[in-house]
Amino acid sequence: MTSRRHALLAAAVLPAVSEPAAAAPVWPDADEIARRVAEVSATETSFAAAFAARDLARFRSFLAADTIWMGKEALHGPEAVMLAWNSYLTSPQPPFSWGPDLALVLPSGDLARTSGPVRDPDGRQVGRFQSTWRRKPAGGWEIVFDFGT
Repeated sequence: MTSRRHALLAAAVLPAVSEPAAAAPVWPDADEIARRVAEVSATETSFAAAFAARDLARFRSFLAADTIWMGKEALHGPEAVMLAWNSYLTSPQPPFSWGPDLALVLPSGDLARTSGPVRDPDGRQVGRFQSTWRRKPAGGWEIVFDFGT
């Protein structure tokens, strides 16, 4: 009975022993994550500055090809965002402003979240934004999700 028990135990653990262990992901170190947090925060600030400056081409350059923005309905892609935001982008003065007060980057270093207040022209907070950014392979960030609350 003991030899049978040993044979069953060996058969049960053999597949686990014979399969190669999955390699642990190679993630950026803490200093690199901190650098990316600062980078995505600066990117969000530049994005808001493009809006404030009425620089449509620069504003659009931050939008990922597969971006989704949520407002009254989901906007899929940069063209849909630019069309829906046309009145915001072409009015003489920006109807609102925003800036990040929070920036987080996943340990992988490839996705980030920014959030902060949205203010009316008089500086009163009227909402908050939540943006998700993806790091591009060559560096830099593009916005993939945007939500206002």
